[in-house]
Amino acid sequence: MSFDTAILQTLSQSVRPSEEQLRDALTAILKGDAQSEQISALLLGLEMIGLTAREIRVGTEVMRANMIPVNVTDDVIDIVGTGGTGLHTLSISTASAIVCAAAGAKVAKHGNRAASSLTGTADTLSELGVNLNITPEKTAAMIHDVGLGFLFAPNHHPAMRHVGPARRALGIRTLFNLLGPMSNPAGARRMLLGVSDDQWRRPMAEALRDIGVDHVWVVHGHDGLDEITTTGPTSVTQVKGTDIRDFTLSPQTYGFELATLDSLRGGKPVENAQALSELLDGQASDYRDIVLLNAGAALMISGVANDIPTGIDLATSAIDSFAARTTLANLVAATNT
Repeated sequence: MSFDTAILQTLSQSVRPSEEQLRDALTAILKGDAQSEQISALLLGLEMIGLTAREIRVGTEVMRANMIPVNVTDDVIDIVGTGGTGLHTLSISTASAIVCAAAGAKVAKHGNRAASSLTGTADTLSELGVNLNITPEKTAAMIHDVGLGFLFAPNHHPAMRHVGPARRALGIRTLFNLLGPMSNPAGARRMLLGVSDDQWRRPMAEALRDIGVDHVWVVHGHDGLDEITTTGPTSVTQVKGTDIRDFTLSPQTYGFELATLDSLRGGKPVENAQALSELLDGQASDYRDIVLLNAGAALMISGVANDIPTGIDLATSAIDSFAARTTLANLVAATNT
């Protein structure tokens, strides 16, 4: 399929392209049938007219149609974020995924190396000894047996190599920054999905509702974190089936004292890995608190816990019993055998 430049003409007139036009253009891009200049023009044009839930949904559907899937039989959850906060925090979603799995959920953690930040999920896990390059079949087995599998984005979205040069040349965040977290290769229908820019919280939630999910929270910390934060309130859009609602969550409601962003800042992979290791050893910290809150919410979303307080209790037990430490050790072992 060749790239039809008619969509660029449409965008140049500040007209929103049809769903078919957009689907065909994105498909051509991911098949390698578009020039870098055409990709840049499309992405910039979409930014100029403003992305809506429709563009995000279509983009997600095209991404999923072109990915290498992980075929699971388990009801999995992903804990993932858009990144791009510029806050350089510790590995919150990574630690939450480990704790969540240790508490009984089946976690398909989708992630990548750092792009603009110091450390990404893949960087931290690699530093801890996890082998990132494993087959989809082995990943599915690990999700079932260990409770946790890491889905390294480049292994499952090889078509994204066609987009990389144009994205780097543009130097701005575009539609594709939103599509990665929406395109879990294991088809997760339960997600705790963080966004670094609150303008995307509702549109991404609406796109997921239209695609079809069981239970999803799309969250944005008022401090800019793409996590449920403990420094203040978090805005949440919940999707359960076709129902969607917005609310605000406060960490004090669940017994946590307010943290500061400075206490949550990380560094290079070796530093984030060390902090995560200390967390799994039971060390009290603001890092532990934010992981407990995120893991507690994820356990509720996954269906393992009936509510967040129960989820927090399960997450606490998973750390203090060293079950989370064992889960990480099992993940490392499984990826290296």
